Amino acid sequence: MNDPVLARVAAIKTMPTPALKTMWRDLHGTEAPPYNRRFLESRLAYRIQELAYGGLKPETAKRLDALARGVEDTNPKTRRIRTDRKPVAGTRLLREFQGIEHIVTVTVEGYEYRGRPYKSLSAIAKAITGVKWNGWVFFGLKSAGSGT
Repeated sequence: MNDPVLARVAAIKTMPTPALKTMWRDLHGTEAPPYNRRFLESRLAYRIQELAYGGLKPETAKRLDALARGVEDTNPKTRRIRTDRKPVAGTRLLREFQGIEHIVTVTVEGYEYRGRPYKSLSAIAKAITGVKWNGWVFFGLKSAGSGT
């Protein structure tokens, strides 16, 4: 069996990254996003098959959208915030800064510091220091530059 679609998908694995980016421009009409190679490979393989065999049926797309609205925040600003790594509600975070101990309590809605609710640790870090900080780094939940 000589399936040209399958051959194009298989060829993606052996192509250099600049060729993948060119293919992305050809298939999507935009510049390739700055993601890793594995992402480009999987999205290009999907796009090749989508163009050859058709995409999702409109009913399926509508159903998926309805399901996503039920479980996903649709606000573009807040949906990028990963809440799955947030400490469990009730956790107390301690940080000493300039000789003063600061205690933050994790709540279901966000955080509490000095009796006031906050939506992010970064806002609390700024309240403490007066300058912008990555709240996760400030409270030692991740190291600067670690990305985790």
